[in-house]
Amino acid sequence: MAVKTKAKVSKKTTTKSLSVSSLLSISQLTFQDVDLILRTAAEFKMSRDRGKVNQPLKGKVMAAVFEKSSTRTRVSFETAMYQLGGTMLYLAGRDLQLGRGETIADTAQVLSRYVDSIIIRTDTHRKVVEMARYAGVPVVNALTDYAHPCQALADLFTLKERFGKLKGLRLAYVGDGNNVARSLIFGAAKAGIELALASPPGYEIDKHTIELSEKDRRKSGGEIYITQDPGRAVGRADAVYTDVWISMGHEKEQAERVRIFKKYQVNTKLMAQAAPQAVFMHCLPAHRGQEVRDEVIDGSRSIVLDQAENRLHVQKAILALLMGKRKK
Repeated sequence: MAVKTKAKVSKKTTTKSLSVSSLLSISQLTFQDVDLILRTAAEFKMSRDRGKVNQPLKGKVMAAVFEKSSTRTRVSFETAMYQLGGTMLYLAGRDLQLGRGETIADTAQVLSRYVDSIIIRTDTHRKVVEMARYAGVPVVNALTDYAHPCQALADLFTLKERFGKLKGLRLAYVGDGNNVARSLIFGAAKAGIELALASPPGYEIDKHTIELSEKDRRKSGGEIYITQDPGRAVGRADAVYTDVWISMGHEKEQAERVRIFKKYQVNTKLMAQAAPQAVFMHCLPAHRGQEVRDEVIDGSRSIVLDQAENRLHVQKAILALLMGKRKK
């Protein structure tokens, strides 16, 4: 007969906090903030693996405003709040008065009277900025057209887990210069990573993002290279990263984008140009047969499932650090 054992409850709670009151983009964070998030995520992951329960957000409530569909973001945030001792309220955009014309300012102020934090997954970044401006509680960007900070922080955590360090790593990003690419630039600049991005003409990352990351790159020793040649970007890379060619909102461009991005597919031939120990990364969901071949994403060098899992641990860290010391 199996003997049931009770999970140990850790009395240790997060007492440190971030320098920001909300997380909208990694560019806002200090070097210390990024380091603290990654260290706290590691602590939460270790505690879970050892069967310990750490609930610094017991009794806290988070509102999750989702105007865009999700698998990993919703499940990882909801699980994170549950494991931290709190509760998440899932609020689909169509169920809120936002869908009927109520302003973000009014929504933010009303929600702040009920809950301890707000996450929002939406289309335009302006909505998240406005939500944070009027909310009286921490706001977390769970994805906009401009940035995907939680994903990129989870990616940094995954790379550090795999290689034992971040500074000096060579990361190649192949594909559209989108919100994920932008957040990777901001994250790599904080971590001292050498980042090479390969995109077709007209789909490169914007110059403002590169300029915005310059100060951090100079301080960390990180580098950024922009090219139109996937092979050049991937050469000697420790990690090769890609994302979908047709993001939400670009569906009408599908046929054109598939044609333009065809030579930017990550396949066995392209991965062979990376370093022998190179891993493959993708934020998911993947359009198999477009930006990546099955033999790569399902191969032994793929760490996409580690990335997906680490969203949970990193988001637990972000929520605990933003909400842990706040009192209603």
